[in-house]
Amino acid sequence: MIRKTRIDNAGIIMLTIFSAMLGLNQALVKLVNAGFSPIFQAGLRSVCAFFIVLTFALVFKRKLSIKDGSLLPGLTIGLLFTAEFFLLFTALDYTTVSRVSLFFYTQPFWVALGAHFLIAGEQLNRNRIMGLLIAIAGITLCLFNGSESASTETLMGDVMCLIAAIFWAMIALMPRTTRISVSTPEMQLLYQLAVSGIILTALAPLLEDPIRNLTPIILAVFSFQVVFIVSIGFIFWFWAISVYPTSDMASFSLLSPLFGVFFGWVIFNDQITIEFIVALFMVTSGIVLSNKKVTSAN
Repeated sequence: MIRKTRIDNAGIIMLTIFSAMLGLNQALVKLVNAGFSPIFQAGLRSVCAFFIVLTFALVFKRKLSIKDGSLLPGLTIGLLFTAEFFLLFTALDYTTVSRVSLFFYTQPFWVALGAHFLIAGEQLNRNRIMGLLIAIAGITLCLFNGSESASTETLMGDVMCLIAAIFWAMIALMPRTTRISVSTPEMQLLYQLAVSGIILTALAPLLEDPIRNLTPIILAVFSFQVVFIVSIGFIFWFWAISVYPTSDMASFSLLSPLFGVFFGWVIFNDQITIEFIVALFMVTSGIVLSNKKVTSAN
């Protein structure tokens, strides 16, 4: 697979769509938590997506192997994925979609920081640092305009999301730093879905009743998540990691919380303020700046 030194136009379009799907995902998880317990929802989603991704891989004859040196890092990435979604889905029972988006999408910072130390040629430069700072300032402006004081439960959810973001960053870096890189994107995703599906569905009944108030609408929303976000979306994510620079890709994740606010408006009738429009401009500017190469003066 040919690696690219920067994100091209096709990559920009696809990563923007993927960021929108991730932004929508937070609101959908919150909705489905009304029908399933968070841990059971996360585990069941992984189980269902596993068979979709496996079918896709077999139909298109994608390489699937555990004998290529990827088993240990594959199981490790699966455990990281399990911990990430345990924390994220539980957090949405304690805090709001907006606060989840703010803390969970600190992931680009952790990716860029990790890439600086672990991946040759992806050190932080002036443009990337300034771009990330501008975008993060935009997110802060958007998500903290007049929000109420956080309760103890809300703060617990915030901490869960911050830790989940660190796990997500570790997952993003592993295809560039371990033998999991020899696996196809489908195989990398299957490792995660298999491990998380087994652990989370087994753990869910021990913590609380897995079924809450299940309705046909909740089942439809859950099905959409499984097919379009978990299966198709994350296959694309791991393909993109293997092609585009990791730290450049990370900046696109900063769009997701803004999309989360937008879908909060669509689904929950949240108000879009002038702060949102200003924040969107700041994040877009930050992404453009962080993808601009530094030119040395002679």
